[in-house]
Amino acid sequence: MQADADRPRVLALIPLPELASAALLDAYESRVLSGAGAADAIARFASAGIRAVVTNGSTGLSSAQMDRLPMLEIVCAFGAGYENIDIAAARQRGIVVTHAPGANDATVADHALGLMLAVARGFTMLDAAVRRGEWQQARAERPTLNGARLGIVGLGRIGARIAARAAAFEMQVAYSTRTPHNDVPWRHCASVEQLAHDSDFLVVACPGGAATHHLINAEVLRALGPDGFLINISRGGVVNSAALIAALQAGAIAGAGLDVFEGEPAIPAALLACRNAVFTPHIAGRSPASIAAQTDMLLASLAAHFGGRSVPCQVP
Repeated sequence: MQADADRPRVLALIPLPELASAALLDAYESRVLSGAGAADAIARFASAGIRAVVTNGSTGLSSAQMDRLPMLEIVCAFGAGYENIDIAAARQRGIVVTHAPGANDATVADHALGLMLAVARGFTMLDAAVRRGEWQQARAERPTLNGARLGIVGLGRIGARIAARAAAFEMQVAYSTRTPHNDVPWRHCASVEQLAHDSDFLVVACPGGAATHHLINAEVLRALGPDGFLINISRGGVVNSAALIAALQAGAIAGAGLDVFEGEPAIPAALLACRNAVFTPHIAGRSPASIAAQTDMLLASLAAHFGGRSVPCQVP
């Protein structure tokens, strides 16, 4: 093993799973963020000769932050998303950017179906009612997935996996993307609003970032209607939180299943008070298999870069 002084210095701007953190500590002179924010960590280690940064799509890495790390050579997104990494700034500086496409697709798709079932069937409310002894009062009929209309916003790897799983429920699948996919059997909608109008379940599975900020707005929720459910396993900023809260409070939509939130981990009290919603703490992509795959891809990218080889999963 190389002495610490000879090993590349890696700074992780996000808390990492134990598997990934231990692997970085074993192979590199690494600093794994815990507690402090990304800006604080960069300020603390700006003069430490950092050659690699590990981040994710939510935290990202800005041009100004890159300027504080003059020896930076590679930025690795732990996960598929990289929307808040300034790719143009990295390219201009000759910094390699990688991510982990496909590593957690199956896990996220599974979670999306779980949220659909949980909110439609009312699992959390029914569980609480049974625990309170309200057996008979809780036995009202609830919607189910079988035969329902599913609209998917975005049809990348995750969206396609959600659609494939929906086939087991005999759901009618449609999707909305900027251009139709000619190699899929599902119906394309030109607009998200039209897709919402034609859906019982609207699943947000598109990338985050400026291009999709508040794509799901009051008009889309109005089109989804009082019998429709919204599911978000994408990024919190894709959904306008104020519009969603208003729709849930007014019964303008039937409910929501959310794994991501604007401004997370802080969540508006008004949203938390909505009983027609089910929440999970941004864990749709987390499973032992997905974490192992993301860790393997991270280590492969770093090893290839510092070994002078072609880097896999490089963002173009």
